[in-house]
Amino acid sequence: MRERRRFDAVPRSPRLFETVEDRRPAFFTEAASLDAGAVYGERVVARGRATLRRWEPSRSKLGAALAKGYTERLPRPDEGWLYLGAATGTTASHIADLVGDGGRLYALERSLRPFARLLRLVERYPNLLPIFGDARRPETYAGDVGPVDGLYADIAQPDQVEILLANARVFLAPSASILLVLKTASMGRAAEPRDHLATARRELEDAGVEVVSVLGLEPFHKRHYLVTGAPTRALFRPSARPAPASSPRARRAERPR
Repeated sequence: MRERRRFDAVPRSPRLFETVEDRRPAFFTEAASLDAGAVYGERVVARGRATLRRWEPSRSKLGAALAKGYTERLPRPDEGWLYLGAATGTTASHIADLVGDGGRLYALERSLRPFARLLRLVERYPNLLPIFGDARRPETYAGDVGPVDGLYADIAQPDQVEILLANARVFLAPSASILLVLKTASMGRAAEPRDHLATARRELEDAGVEVVSVLGLEPFHKRHYLVTGAPTRALFRPSARPAPASSPRARRAERPR
């Protein structure tokens, strides 16, 4: 469907567009897919020769952050990103849009059923590289992932901060960015979400991650925060790096031919 209303490119991520719907900001990504159709039922519109996909905040934590006014770092064209906990690829497809044809998104998932659905995206997104593996063991897929410009983590585990840090030490460049979807419900119900957030922030900073911003994602996603960070030199000190395995065991899925 072709629409005449105004779509403005977001300068910090040029393949992201903002418009107004019902007097509220709405965000669309320019599709990098070989197939211009929807990925998860989102609305698709034509804008000139480009196809734009609506980033539904109720279906994506990063989409929710944008809807709530997130203004920090986002993936940009030609960058490489690592996504921990990619599931079926809802948010991953939008990040693949943002990095475009010249970029790459390594999408890690450990559960077989969502990974099977993630594989189906590869036919449409050549820049999306799915990996079947356990995010707790980055050394097992280190041979499949090159240095990346950013790390996005969305993992429902009590040790989600430790998992993120282990991967950041292996794959991030010092100038890279970290986006952590903090799921406080996965950290236990004994403490309040704000207390879990304080603990996570302390763990990140003690490990050498500068916390740049924190944004609550309610009402779209309860007990969730998006934590944006930047690595410091302390994160990469030799004593903090895990020893790499001699032979990676995680297998990157081959693209269908």
